[in-house]
Amino acid sequence: MDLNSLKEIEILLGIAVATVIIFRRLMFPSIIGFLFAGMIAGPYTLGFISDTHQVEQMAEIGVVLLLFTIGIEFSLKELMRIKYLVFWGGGLQLGLTILAIAALSVGLGFTLQQSAFFGFLVALSSTAILMKLLMDAGEIDTPSGKMALSILIFQDLCVVPLMLFIPFLAGSGEGLQGILAVSAKAALVVVCAHYGARFAVPWIFAQVVKTRSRELFILAIIFVGLGTAWITSRVGLSLALGAFIAGLAISESEYSHQALGDIIPFRDAFMSLFFISVGMLLDPGVFLLHPVLIVSLVVSIILIKAIIASGAAASLGLPLRIAIITGLSLAQIGEFSFVLSLEGLKQGLLSQELYQIFLAASVATMALTPVCLKIAAPVADRLVRCLPARFTRGKGALAGKEQKLNLADHVIIVGYGLNGRNLSRVLKHLKIGHVVIETNPFTVSAEKRKGHHIIFGDGSNPQILSHANIDKARIMVVAISDAASSRRIAAQARQMQPMLHVIVRTRYVAEMEPLYKLGANEVIPEEFETSIEILSRVLRRYLLPHDRIEEYIAEVRSDSYEMFRTMSRRHSSAVGISGYLAGVEIGTFMVQQGAPLEGQSLREGTLKSRSGATVLAIKRGEEIFTNPDPVWEMHTRDIVLLLGTPEQLAAAGRLFGTAERKKSA
Repeated sequence: MDLNSLKEIEILLGIAVATVIIFRRLMFPSIIGFLFAGMIAGPYTLGFISDTHQVEQMAEIGVVLLLFTIGIEFSLKELMRIKYLVFWGGGLQLGLTILAIAALSVGLGFTLQQSAFFGFLVALSSTAILMKLLMDAGEIDTPSGKMALSILIFQDLCVVPLMLFIPFLAGSGEGLQGILAVSAKAALVVVCAHYGARFAVPWIFAQVVKTRSRELFILAIIFVGLGTAWITSRVGLSLALGAFIAGLAISESEYSHQALGDIIPFRDAFMSLFFISVGMLLDPGVFLLHPVLIVSLVVSIILIKAIIASGAAASLGLPLRIAIITGLSLAQIGEFSFVLSLEGLKQGLLSQELYQIFLAASVATMALTPVCLKIAAPVADRLVRCLPARFTRGKGALAGKEQKLNLADHVIIVGYGLNGRNLSRVLKHLKIGHVVIETNPFTVSAEKRKGHHIIFGDGSNPQILSHANIDKARIMVVAISDAASSRRIAAQARQMQPMLHVIVRTRYVAEMEPLYKLGANEVIPEEFETSIEILSRVLRRYLLPHDRIEEYIAEVRSDSYEMFRTMSRRHSSAVGISGYLAGVEIGTFMVQQGAPLEGQSLREGTLKSRSGATVLAIKRGEEIFTNPDPVWEMHTRDIVLLLGTPEQLAAAGRLFGTAERKKSA
């Protein structure tokens, strides 16, 4: 590399850093900043890098590195877990989008081959942009997030077949016989990679690991990746396909986690290089030459992709609201479309002018992705309100043929993720009646076959809540990751059942205030509870006694939850009697054999004087005694219901165990 090339790269990286900082402050994805930086530095603007051939080489290197990291991250086990959503949802979205765009292009006068290629370009969405935005918003685990991820996985799987099909569309291949020959070569390479992943790759990495050299391990990763890419290119396949297969081979080995951990610091740089190189190929003048055409293309692409993706999600039985949010989130052009467009440009399926128009429209749809995500929920809510419930509630086979539940004084669990599943398992063990509301039709079908009380539908739908007997329920637990949906569910539940105790799980402390305003009795922020768990585990590693740890945790809860209690008090009129009890908690404790309280009567006052907690009820065997008399004597295995502050309950807990008596002895 000469000094002039080094200077060009330094200038390019400097522009990229400055541009991305500005775009991030404007709340745009980093990818848009990289594209814009490449556009500024490219041959059509400031001309810091004027050699177009060099730009194309950089783009190809970026594609190879991007597909390599995608291959390492790919998990066949994860694919099989959500195979229905991936293959049915993704297949419908990809196939219908290609057909729609191809039909529209043929109507506009393009050849059938070009029209099909245009369908390839538009059908793919941006995994990098959408996953980053969903993770930043904490919505990756929402029903719409999971559905979008499933479709994106299918799209990524189809990139390689679509690339193999391009020479056939361009007429440069040998027709169907050529496609079969290339497919056979690809299948052979995949088979070799599979057996290499089982035997050769583990052996290579085993020898490398024995040296205990991280540098050598990274070199081995690069050796396997570039070596496979070179082999595939020698048999007539693309470097990008070889890079993906190499990553897939590494992902199937036992060293995949370490390999991914070592390659992650380079992944963002690889992606940045690719998007910068694509930006350098874009001529900004095309926005001035064809403004109406580009705007029309952008609007058409967003509408067509949103409608088809929404229809694909709805066809799987998801409620219409979730389907619409999914569709709008997938309405942009994807980064792999740039890969296909470069190949199409080489094969003559795109002219230079069409290529520039495509790049301009693609960058615009990517830039509008945050806007589409922001308006998705309001647009979905408005459309759902305008349509009859039978069109919006989801799959009829699951939503309309539920048997009437015979439950009362039960728990309603909204969401059957990790939190909902664990709660349901414990309630079932304790023989406490409960019903689950879930939006994933496949989860509902599977759990119904196991005999669980589970309803398909949206927890904010009054009909679904009525079917769950909300008027007879004691508690509702909202255990989903979608903050907007949690607010709607809490508000609807409070309106339908004023005496219902509503507990909502949320991600961040900042989401608590709106939920209390809407009528939630308790809001559990994962952000805060995670910090408590970390504190507990750190103190245990330093061998602090359990009672001391409980004291520290009670102190932290007392200080930090004061803000939460203040929220609850401000909105006490909306949450029933619990508003008057803000600041105190109810806890249950079992009298252990040898505990300080064993054999003592309430009249002796040990519990009140040493903890300050108040006895509300005592359960002995199957009988419950509320407001027990002072002469009541506590026996082993009595369960006592106490009212008090967190500090008082922590102090009371020590009186029910054996540690206190051992200490005094």
